[in-house]
Amino acid sequence: MLNPVWLLALAAVFGLLLSGTGAAQSPLTFKTAKGPLEVTPVGHGSLMFRFDGLTIHVDPYARVADYSKLPPADQVWITHNHPDHHDPTALARVATVETRFFADPDTAKALAGSGRVTTLRNGDRLDVAENLRLEAVPAYNLVRGPRPGALFHPKGWGNGYVADFAGFRVYIAGDTECIPEMGRLGPIDLAFLPINLPYTMTPEEAVGCIKVISPAVVIPYHQGDADPNTVAQLLEGSEIEVRVLELP
Repeated sequence: MLNPVWLLALAAVFGLLLSGTGAAQSPLTFKTAKGPLEVTPVGHGSLMFRFDGLTIHVDPYARVADYSKLPPADQVWITHNHPDHHDPTALARVATVETRFFADPDTAKALAGSGRVTTLRNGDRLDVAENLRLEAVPAYNLVRGPRPGALFHPKGWGNGYVADFAGFRVYIAGDTECIPEMGRLGPIDLAFLPINLPYTMTPEEAVGCIKVISPAVVIPYHQGDADPNTVAQLLEGSEIEVRVLELP
């Protein structure tokens, strides 16, 4: 018979193994004028919001969570048509016949057969539910690309989003570098900024963006091998709260 200490250790290891494909991070709760907003950073660029009876998945990606174990989506927001953001496997697990999709033009074209797709281009604003407005904002590379003269994310191709949950404003940057349009977002309560190379930017560059945006709270996401603690260290002493989460 195994020693009880070993049994506990094995149980802990088994739990860690399951966590890589399970239910994601614990939700964070924020107050809005119409009740609580639950925000779950699932992993990589994937998020889940629960607000006023709605469940919203952003860029669901099956490599970071088992979406069959997460609540089904009333809405799915997709930033751009790369496989780690528009993942048909994750969509098949989380979408229902009632799910509404909001996406950039390229992804919306790929999803056209579903019949429940709304195309959002940079600058578009839309009330996607009562007390919930979604604005598509620019997200693009300035210098980084697969080869000289090409960019991973050209300007105008994909979206970031500013979601207004009854006055609580969340910025989802998507795949982007530190672009001038970030200075025109307006007040932001919660921001998600990417910090990994080669597709987006370094933690140090993200800090430059964060200082421009000046959100109340920021969560570094789309981390890859980057260390989100770098963001917290560089913003130490500022009025911006950095929530450091180690995301898959």
